[in-house]
This record gives sequence, C-alpha cells and structure tokens, in this order.
Amino acid sequence: MRIRRTFAAVIATAALAGLGLAGAATATAATTTQAAPSVVTPDKCKQGGGTADLTENLCKGGMYDGQAVD
Repeated sequence: MRIRRTFAAVIATAALAGLGLAGAATATAATTTQAAPSVVTPDKCKQGGGTADLTENLCKGGMYDGQAVD
C-alpha cells in the first residue's frame, strides 16, 4: 500500500513538472513571434514612446528605437 502511494506521488509530480515545461515553452514561442516593422511613420514612432528624428530618418527611443522613419 505504501509503495502505491509513493508511486502515485512520483507520477503526479512528473506530470506537473511536464506541464510546467510545456507552458514555459509555449510562452517563449509566443513572445518571439512578434517583430517590429522595419519602417515606421513619425506618428507611430511617437505613439511607441520615441522621437522621430527626420534629419537621420530614425526613430529614437521607445518601442521602435533604431527603426527607419518614412
């Protein structure tokens, strides 16, 4: 009887650990699929928290930092 309880606890622990790893892999995959556009408008740059530098055609700061401004 004691062996069955121990075995059940080991199986339950392994199942929960497997779910944790699967959840972490899913979260990682979800965050890597989004990419910033290569060219943004000055308004989009400002909405992202940056400043559009039209002399260099770059968005400086914010979400689109370093992206070209068109």
